[in-house]
Amino acid sequence: MLERLSNKRVILGVTGSIAAYKAGEAVRRLRDYGAEVRVIMTRAATEFVTPMTFQALSGNPVHEHLLDSHAEAAMGHIELARWADIILVAPASADFLARLRLGRADDLLMAVCLASDIPLAVAPAMNHKMWADPATEDNIRVLRSRGVLTFGPDSGDQACGDTGVGRMQEPEMLVSQLAEVFETGSMAGLHVMVTAGPTQEALDPVRFISNHSSGKMGYAIAQAAMEAGARVTLVSGPVSLETPDGLQRHDVVSAQQMNDTVMGRMDDVDIFISTAAVADYRPEAIKEHKIKKQDEQLQITLVKNPDILSSVKQRYPACFCVGFAAETENLEHNARTKLHDKGVDMIAANWVSDGSGEDDDKRGFNTEHNALRLIWREGEQELPLLHKTKLARELVAQVAQRYYVRHKSALNGDNILRFNKERDV
Repeated sequence: MLERLSNKRVILGVTGSIAAYKAGEAVRRLRDYGAEVRVIMTRAATEFVTPMTFQALSGNPVHEHLLDSHAEAAMGHIELARWADIILVAPASADFLARLRLGRADDLLMAVCLASDIPLAVAPAMNHKMWADPATEDNIRVLRSRGVLTFGPDSGDQACGDTGVGRMQEPEMLVSQLAEVFETGSMAGLHVMVTAGPTQEALDPVRFISNHSSGKMGYAIAQAAMEAGARVTLVSGPVSLETPDGLQRHDVVSAQQMNDTVMGRMDDVDIFISTAAVADYRPEAIKEHKIKKQDEQLQITLVKNPDILSSVKQRYPACFCVGFAAETENLEHNARTKLHDKGVDMIAANWVSDGSGEDDDKRGFNTEHNALRLIWREGEQELPLLHKTKLARELVAQVAQRYYVRHKSALNGDNILRFNKERDV
């Protein structure tokens, strides 16, 4: 379960409490499980633990100030909110909980909480009488009703010498609960196959035709599908990415190899997500020896590669198939044409950067971010510019929803057919 924290981006908020010393251990454990951590400290928190401690443990600068002249446009709270996958405030003092309920934004941590639309978890830490006070109880009730997750508190000896409920949960328990947040269960019991990365089509022993795909989007989708409870098979072209824990990965080089690997493992696949940038053509013949530079021009005859996505849908019509369309023009028209021509269930279309538009350096191939327009027969959905890990989770949620809508419709159709047959008898 803790492997779900791999490559996750966690903001750890530290507020003014003696339990702040435990937050350092939480940072260490999060990083042990593969998470990237950035720490935000309130002014009161710095009275208990120095920022240097968290900088050393996290490997990142500690954020303290709402107005940061070093941040992009001095809006550090927006940058951090966009960066993170989840926010954990540990320890969360009684004062912080009260201000969070009111929606105040008078320090960096509060502003980040308000500016984000990601899961927010708090780990309360305070004297047992403060925890039992009606005001605190009411604050917690309201925050929970808004979707704020509460981890703890535990019961035991407290720094003030009292005993009771109010101790911050131990770091190992906090980290374990944080990992559970990423398990949605929306694809529980399903087998999902994802293709990722480019293919390479050999010209001779040292040269090949390929593209700029990094595989990051496909790997993020595979990770998100696992978090959603699916059994995941990843078929990957040549990339420099680590395999997410818990999935089966098959490495290929050419489009033909990818086609053969996919087709050989499709029998029990429920959802096929074709993220790979598969070469449309390959050289008709591969030269036995390195092509020498001689003439001013070189002619190479190309032949079509197998259309993996179309072949999967034709051979396995019950499989829910999602294709990707990377476009430089006429995005919606080209995506809808692809949806129709290949007969698939959904197309995820995105602009490929040409460097001329706003945010072009942040989307498409070889970037950390992307934006998608999901198109299916009955509708469409825009997914805004997000880090690819976030975008992948949004995409997987939409795919799961459409899968079950189609599955339910198919079941209803079977029931109607069965009813008509029984009535005829």
